[in-house]
Amino acid sequence: MNINDTYETRGLRRVLLELGGFFKNSLGNFFSPEFLSVLIPLLLLWEFLPRWGVLPEGLIPSLSTVARRFWYMLWHKQLVLNIAISMGRFFAAFGIAVVMAIPIGLLMGWNLKIRAFVLPLWQLLSPIPPPAWVPMTIIFFGIGSRMHIFLMVIGIFYPVLFNTYQGIKDTDPRYLASARVFGASEFTLLRKVYFWHAFGSIIMSLKTGVAMGLVMLLIGESYGGRYGIGYLLGQAKDYFLIPEMMVCMAILGWIGWFLIEILKYVEIKLAVWKIGR
Repeated sequence: MNINDTYETRGLRRVLLELGGFFKNSLGNFFSPEFLSVLIPLLLLWEFLPRWGVLPEGLIPSLSTVARRFWYMLWHKQLVLNIAISMGRFFAAFGIAVVMAIPIGLLMGWNLKIRAFVLPLWQLLSPIPPPAWVPMTIIFFGIGSRMHIFLMVIGIFYPVLFNTYQGIKDTDPRYLASARVFGASEFTLLRKVYFWHAFGSIIMSLKTGVAMGLVMLLIGESYGGRYGIGYLLGQAKDYFLIPEMMVCMAILGWIGWFLIEILKYVEIKLAVWKIGR
């Protein structure tokens, strides 16, 4: 038997098991009898109330109308390309914000001197609503991907920063004392105690960051550019194409749900002490 083939087979089996676990956790609630008893009547009402004239179809198009518009946009409006461009911008901004916010939040929660130097700055800047940065961002970066990414970084950065800081700051002193008894250094405490104690807060902040990032993605793309899901939504708004607006809204909702489900699954796999709570 080829050892490499065995490792590859095991690796593939592991990947398939993880994917199965992910979809079981994320999609399981959607196929439960309880939720289907709510979802199916809502979809039927969405389809038939506009058709029966109970709701104005010009303002609230039926489900089948929205579905047909989705297929039209898929083939005639480069929907996949626009989604891919928006997601490229989003993931670039998300990565930048997380790489900046988590270390700063960790250091602020861990060290009083660092906190005294930098915390007032973030407390001064964070109350500024992220959309208020749009004019200055356009002046400095122009209209394009750099502007979109910067706006998303602003939206994602502060929730991740302050939740990480609070999670680190609230670490139970008994855990720290126990680790120090066994000779743990401060660096070890950061890696093994502080970070994992704050892990739940960090994951929660990432979920909030996903929502804020998508909000700022829409705001940024509506101000310029020729591609992106925000651009399509803005174009549909300008021409009062309500089915296209609903398609864009549904896609954004699905993307946000999917990303949050990924974060939830990461938490389940890594924060094993929280399972069952």
